[in-house]
Amino acid sequence: MKIKWMKLLAALFAVSLVAAACGSDTASDAADAVTDDGAAAASLEQAQADADAAQADADQAKADLEAAQAELDAATTGVEAPEVREFEGQVVQITGPERSAEEWNAIETAMEPFEEETGLSVIYTGSADWEAEINVQIAAGNPPDISIFPQPGKLADFAREGFVNALPGDVFDSVAANWQEAQMGFGLVDGEFYGVPVKNDLKSIVWHKPAVFEANGYDIPETWDDLKALSDTMIADGITPWCVGIESGQATGWVFTDWTEDLMLRYHGGDAYDQWVSNELKFSSDEVTQVMQEIIDLWSTDGAVFGGVESIASTHFASKPAEDLIADNCAMVRQASFFASFLPEGSSVDVDVFYFPSITADDKPVMGGGNLTGAFNTNDATWAVMEYMGSGDYANRRQAAQKEAKGGDGVLSGFNTANLNADKSLWEPLGQGFVSILQEAPVFRFDGSDLMPADVGAGEFWTQATAMVNGEIDVAGGAAKIDEAWPTE
Repeated sequence: MKIKWMKLLAALFAVSLVAAACGSDTASDAADAVTDDGAAAASLEQAQADADAAQADADQAKADLEAAQAELDAATTGVEAPEVREFEGQVVQITGPERSAEEWNAIETAMEPFEEETGLSVIYTGSADWEAEINVQIAAGNPPDISIFPQPGKLADFAREGFVNALPGDVFDSVAANWQEAQMGFGLVDGEFYGVPVKNDLKSIVWHKPAVFEANGYDIPETWDDLKALSDTMIADGITPWCVGIESGQATGWVFTDWTEDLMLRYHGGDAYDQWVSNELKFSSDEVTQVMQEIIDLWSTDGAVFGGVESIASTHFASKPAEDLIADNCAMVRQASFFASFLPEGSSVDVDVFYFPSITADDKPVMGGGNLTGAFNTNDATWAVMEYMGSGDYANRRQAAQKEAKGGDGVLSGFNTANLNADKSLWEPLGQGFVSILQEAPVFRFDGSDLMPADVGAGEFWTQATAMVNGEIDVAGGAAKIDEAWPTE
């Protein structure tokens, strides 16, 4: 490059010399000499020769200048300007209910390649009291950019109140390429899509230790009656069949709602389930009260629950049951696929799951839950994060990070997804089964309480469930109070 610049400067210098020569008195001196014919002719010829030589030098200098410029252009062609990332220096705040160290770390780790690519800084904050805190933030006019909703019903409430924004067409199209229509449908509110699915949980399963079943000769139950009979047999054998906890901070009671939803789907089918979720079928109906009474009767049976029915409302929904299952304090825990994230380190190799049986062995409906993101503003950076969180890349990166945080190969991460572009090889065999069921289930229903208006599904249903379990109110009384909580038009 230095040589090319020197050539350019030399050419410019030559042009300046030629210009000076062309502006000299050579022509006028020759004209003055015409008084002497011979001398004049010679002088004139010399002057013409000098002029021709000067013109030749000028032409050469111009050619040198053009050549030098061409070399300089060639040298600089293809040199890229420094990359300017699209959202350099911008920050997107996300809140949600996932708060364990492994979950929190996995969400932020999955964001790192996206942050590097876009220049964004994405900050996630998880809280056990997310349901209450997001209401306070909305009331104060200070919501996050994005929140992760575990209840489509609450997302729908916020959408109808104008707090969250409908997905732009291009964002919807990009996300929808990764999900089945049914999964996208949980973000549909009054004909517009507001939510992006980011995580799924398979709920129709029962965790157990195969070694315990084998040692005692227990078969995997095929029907609901088989499961109840197995529970009675375990009690007679001196084995506590169930670990149950419904404590979850502001959300205490939701485990009872999960059991209710699974049994509603099994006893009465998908159509009745949908009618119940939409309030066409009341909580006080025979169908719903019968199901809730089944649960209360099972949990209240002497010896059925470790710690007794009186301990259920104060027992954490997952951490204590996970410890007790591994310690053989109980034989079964009906809990969602995320239960894996609560198992003590290294213990997941000792457990397995079986399908939470239906009324008949041939009928196998699946109930699940999951999280959706909703956007509280329409900033381009916000939509970029929403789109990324609905991608296969995000699902795979989160799984890899959460699995690593839980201990690496051979460990269940507790994260599952129905994302069609998820790389199932990132999951252990049991986890691969979860993902496949979520992607392929012929009859699938989302967690019913999560689809109901928040005041019902994430409010009075939880409250009355806890009261029923504690014996503070009977099933009929609790159902009537839940019905009263439904919003009126």
